[in-house]
Amino acid sequence: MDGAGTIRISDDVVATIAGLAATETPGIAAMSGGISEGLARRLSGKQVNKGVSVEVGETEAAIDLRVIVNYGAKIHEVCKDLQVNVRDAVSNMTGLKVVEVNVKVEGVAFPEEQTTEVAKARVK
Repeated sequence: MDGAGTIRISDDVVATIAGLAATETPGIAAMSGGISEGLARRLSGKQVNKGVSVEVGETEAAIDLRVIVNYGAKIHEVCKDLQVNVRDAVSNMTGLKVVEVNVKVEGVAFPEEQTTEVAKARVK
């Protein structure tokens, strides 16, 4: 028997799947929140998925990601892998056609040892 009715997957669910797939991608250090996202969270009191925004229709989704990559990673390769991983995860789990995955690299994460040495050098 065919399912009667409609299935709607919330933007938050798609954003969560995309965010998890993104953070599991090698070379991605973290998602980037940004100022406007922090403001939206304060004004609405709503949990906003950090670094991920989505538009979900009945059968398609578009995803925007803001990320921080690890220092030394080949950014263009990491971002291509990121797009594939997110597209596959969202498509496989939701059945939605992902029409685009846009990536904005907003920072570079340095190894902790390097960061500590730089901080010590600034103090001197």
